[in-house]
Amino acid sequence: MARARIPDDVGRAALAAALGEAPARGDLATAVRWSLQVLAERRPGHTVEVRVPPFAAVQAIEGPRHTRGTPPNVVETDAATWLALATGGLSWAEAVAASRVAASGSRADLAGVLPLAGLR
Repeated sequence: MARARIPDDVGRAALAAALGEAPARGDLATAVRWSLQVLAERRPGHTVEVRVPPFAAVQAIEGPRHTRGTPPNVVETDAATWLALATGGLSWAEAVAASRVAASGSRADLAGVLPLAGLR
């Protein structure tokens, strides 16, 4: 069963709180889930799995569909790094260079997708 869609106003409020100092875990979780929801809506597909443990994972980006086992294209990072990438506070190149993101697979480069315009 699909997770219920997070309304944009709820997501934006959680994102604002999550980007502040000492965010509540609930705000952080909602901000991550909402921003991943936005990514999946704007770049639908099943080629790249974006994981932000322990909060959420989505499949996005057009291309070959993955159906079984470990996906060939995976991006994984922590919540703070993901939100910085999604909002433009950190570039993809900076995150990769600093080992703040793990990206495997030939299509696991989100430089052309991030930041997500209008997220803030």
